[in-house]
Amino acid sequence: VQLQASGGGLVQAGGSLRLSCAASGRPFSTYAVGWFRQAPGKEREFVAAISWSGDSTYYTDSVKGRFTISRDNAKNTVYLQMNSLKPEDTAVYYCAARRGGGDYQITNNYTYWGQGTQVTVSS
Repeated sequence: VQLQASGGGLVQAGGSLRLSCAASGRPFSTYAVGWFRQAPGKEREFVAAISWSGDSTYYTDSVKGRFTISRDNAKNTVYLQMNSLKPEDTAVYYCAARRGGGDYQITNNYTYWGQGTQVTVSS
């Protein structure tokens, strides 16, 4: 599976962005997908994940109520709608896909990774 993340940019605090993760190469509908982010000097951290069916979603506490993950398997795409953005959301955002089990928050549980898209939130 090849993943292409897009939709990042520069936005003021309180604004919104929608990230997209487009997949190609294999049937995407059998993969769970996660979004992670990495700020300069920090480790990559979990943001949100969605099951292969879309029935289950998971979020880190700091984005609950502001971010929404969704998927359109017909378009082989997963989205991350980000509202009420804060300067601390500034990071490179990565999408990743997996078919196995285990904790959604653990990077090693994902097999395929996209290249990342920069999100910058100004105060």
